[in-house]
Amino acid sequence: MVNVDRDRLVETASRMINVHSFTGDEQRMAELMTQLFEDMGLQVQWQQVEDARANALGTWRGAAEGKSLMFNGHMDTSYSGREPWLRGVPGFQPSAFVDDGRLYGLGISNMKGALACYVEAVRALQDAGVRLRGDVLIAAVCGEIEKTQYGDAQGAQYRGYAAGTRYLVSHGGVADMCLLGEPTEGKVVLGHFGALWLRVRVHGNFIHTAFSEGKQEENSILRMQEVLAAVREWIPTWENDSANAYRGAKAIVNVGAIQGGFGWRVSRTPHHTDLFLDVRVPPTKPMGVARREVLEMVRGLPHDAEAEIYVTAPGAEIEEGHELVAAVDKAHAEVFGGTPERDVTRWFSDASALTRYGIPTLNYGTSTGLMDVEKGENLEIHGLVRTAEVYARVAMEVCGVA
Repeated sequence: MVNVDRDRLVETASRMINVHSFTGDEQRMAELMTQLFEDMGLQVQWQQVEDARANALGTWRGAAEGKSLMFNGHMDTSYSGREPWLRGVPGFQPSAFVDDGRLYGLGISNMKGALACYVEAVRALQDAGVRLRGDVLIAAVCGEIEKTQYGDAQGAQYRGYAAGTRYLVSHGGVADMCLLGEPTEGKVVLGHFGALWLRVRVHGNFIHTAFSEGKQEENSILRMQEVLAAVREWIPTWENDSANAYRGAKAIVNVGAIQGGFGWRVSRTPHHTDLFLDVRVPPTKPMGVARREVLEMVRGLPHDAEAEIYVTAPGAEIEEGHELVAAVDKAHAEVFGGTPERDVTRWFSDASALTRYGIPTLNYGTSTGLMDVEKGENLEIHGLVRTAEVYARVAMEVCGVA
């Protein structure tokens, strides 16, 4: 019988929350993970991804030849807590607190709660005297959040999209299969969409306001109005194309940003204006095909619009019949009393990099911990406890008990 220590789990998760680890500044969190791994007697591998950024990989060695299981979780948080609209929300600060059976704090949902569950799952197995045949790996990685360097946005804080996991798998962090504890509301995510980020640029003249009379049709911002209208007409064709659907879920396109002109010098018309799109791509469509189709759309836009694709983050999927899926189904049923639902998500996860390194990966975790408008990011503690127990049972099923 595996017994999860509720208080220890909350303490571990709280320690993680209390370490600020926004993208680009994850090293102190990696140091905490290393300390936890050492206290558990795990073999520790420190991976220095770049200055102030590291991965921490802990391995609980199996007693005999058996399949290996990786638990993977990112240490960077979706927000820094320093955003003007979040500074006054306590649950978006790196300071943990408990209220009415819920644990609050920056990153608890995405995804320090899962990291704490991984640690507690192994501890619970150790406490019970269980020895597994195969290895269990806990990978705490940097740089997963959906972001990238672009233009003036340069530096480690913009290097996400599986930056840490790509380093992990190319430096020894591999296993037979992987469970990712992204917040899935207790559902099994067999696959998720990928993303293609596209910049569409329209050129125009660059002249002083005094000489702009009668030349509005040459203003790149006003030209972009026509381009945007054409893009909006195209979006439904992408979203409703059956070739872009996956397991009953439609692809989606987001108009994410527009940049043009100079707020500090509106006495000049902008020489160009940019439109930025996030095009979600099903895991069944090769990125090369998606690229070709999107660029074909741009060629049909007015004003000789030009395009640049600056992010291609493929989706991921695992087969329904994979043994890891069966193990999660079984463990979830034992703990929660019923088979978990299936889900398809349009967000990105490190499964993208893992599956392309030959590591079948599924996403299964706690609730999304949607923002409480007064208190912020949070998770139900009872849900964390049960999720940790599921992870422990999955490890026994996959790795085998010696």
